[in-house]
Amino acid sequence: MTRTGEGRRRKRADTTDARDRPVHEVRLPGFVTDEQIGLGDAIERVTSYIGLRPCGGCKRRAAALNRWMVFNK
Repeated sequence: MTRTGEGRRRKRADTTDARDRPVHEVRLPGFVTDEQIGLGDAIERVTSYIGLRPCGGCKRRAAALNRWMVFNK
């Protein structure tokens, strides 16, 4: 007797690590005051402004988002 779903899982064809991928850069003149700001940092600023304190998971998530997208002037 076999388990349901056995053999159905596919291995990812793309085995590159997320850290090896290029960063997406978005230009937002007038919105970004610093030279560069990551998406995670932007979300952290907004949530801190409305009174939410970041936890350990939030910091890891922000670091991952910063590696994924960066805003420029």
